[in-house]
Amino acid sequence: MSTARSPLISVCIPTYQGEATLAAAIESVLMQTEPDFELIVIDDGSPDDTRAVVERFADGRLSYVRNERNLGPQGNWNRCLDLAGGQYFKLLPHDDVLHPRCLERQRTVLDADPDQRVALVFSAREVIDADGRLLTRRGYPGGREGVIDAASIMSACVRRGTNLIGEPGAVLMRKSLADRIGPFDATNPYVIDLDYWVRSLAHGDAYYCSEALAGFRVAAGSWSVAIGSKQSSDFRQFVERMKSRDMLSVSTFDQCCGRLTPALNNLARLVFYRLYLR
Repeated sequence: MSTARSPLISVCIPTYQGEATLAAAIESVLMQTEPDFELIVIDDGSPDDTRAVVERFADGRLSYVRNERNLGPQGNWNRCLDLAGGQYFKLLPHDDVLHPRCLERQRTVLDADPDQRVALVFSAREVIDADGRLLTRRGYPGGREGVIDAASIMSACVRRGTNLIGEPGAVLMRKSLADRIGPFDATNPYVIDLDYWVRSLAHGDAYYCSEALAGFRVAAGSWSVAIGSKQSSDFRQFVERMKSRDMLSVSTFDQCCGRLTPALNNLARLVFYRLYLR
């Protein structure tokens, strides 16, 4: 009978044609001050040298899985959920990186919450370019560390027309909660992560770490940039879907703002990409 103990944290990297940035993502996980984790790279049938990149690393916590057929982003993200065996779960896209204290800081918050009132922990993050250079920093409005009640954070997201919680690399949650919530849903691809965070917040509040604990990479070929032109319509459709499921309870004012701000955010995003991704 096996006596192997499950890891405390599962970090899963879904990847497709990610050889250019995958090594940086892997290195950022292996350099964590928290040692108790498994790192699973799930390759969605890449035609590039993804496997060779993974094989350069000799660490017993790292494993490589290649899907038999291409599942697409939604399918591969859900494959990560299927394979994760840890108590806590983090999804890290192959473009992105973790800062060395990310896992330690975030799991400490969940460890200190035995009643499981906190559904997820998220952090500020740095926006980096293809070469890893810092472009800007993103954080929750107000920047104050601590618990934010679910209703407040969901209203703020709708009012500002954007995902204030952030990209997957900035978030840690319990795997048991992920199992309750179910799979990722890319009905509106731009907000596939926010969709999951809102569904999570139906079960508890959020804890914000004001320190930038993750790096979100923007590059001309990244998936987030490719779908960015749909930001406005995807966000509005997402809000309507969540309201129809009684997942969002927001004021008329928030809803009015939420009809306007996504378009403004889309314009700002396009300007940012034109300036920094030339």
